[in-house]
Amino acid sequence: MNFAVESLLLAGGLFLAMLAGMEAGRRIWLHRSLLDPEKSRQGTGIVEGAVFGLLGLLVAFTFSGAAGRYDARRVQIVDEANSIGTAWLRLDLLPADVQPPLRDFFREYLDLRIDLFRRGLLDESARAGLVRQAELQDMIWKRAQAGIAEDGRTHVATLVTPALNEMFDIATARTTATQMHVPNIILLLLCALAILCSILAGSAMAIPEGRNWLHMTGFAAMLSLTVLVTFDLEFPRRGFIRLDAADQPLFELRESLKSPQATGEFKQ
Repeated sequence: MNFAVESLLLAGGLFLAMLAGMEAGRRIWLHRSLLDPEKSRQGTGIVEGAVFGLLGLLVAFTFSGAAGRYDARRVQIVDEANSIGTAWLRLDLLPADVQPPLRDFFREYLDLRIDLFRRGLLDESARAGLVRQAELQDMIWKRAQAGIAEDGRTHVATLVTPALNEMFDIATARTTATQMHVPNIILLLLCALAILCSILAGSAMAIPEGRNWLHMTGFAAMLSLTVLVTFDLEFPRRGFIRLDAADQPLFELRESLKSPQATGEFKQ
């Protein structure tokens, strides 16, 4: 099932569960008020304040963490584009006979990196892509080191080797970042706490004459939407919030690698 559909079902399920919780809270209060009208609300304010405060803290924590990881992934995309572009330009320092195969490897490597993240690292083909990525990194490194040894100039090694290291390091960092999410137990706790707060809210809003549908649906809808957005921020390649626009620096870099003038491969 599509992740966007799953997240919508989750938000919809939470919305309905919260409405049910508020209805349950209302009926609990009605039952207590029939037994003892004077004490039906005594002593509940402190507990309600503490639980709602905890809910607010948990919502802020999960949303802020998801938004921070989303922004970090955007920055990493730019960092990777810059590192690959820098390494590409420094290939000009290597002997001319070493450059053509290295540039072909670079193009394939960049295509692979773009494809991996566009399809998602959870895709079944991602494992094979990561294996191929490691092979390309190994081939780029070995051919570059052979070119450095052939050239023999110290400044070539000083400039080329760190650029390749940075290119490989940011690839590892981006791959690892896709696996960093808020623990599932916290997300489950958030949903459970939202339902508990719904029960308390239903009890607090209860009146014998009827239900306050505006407040009930408003509270459930806003909290459900907040959870939906938080989930999408945690998985920005799969839901409604997408990182596709942030990939533009990589696409622009790939376009520039097609041009001989942009790559240093000038025709004679």
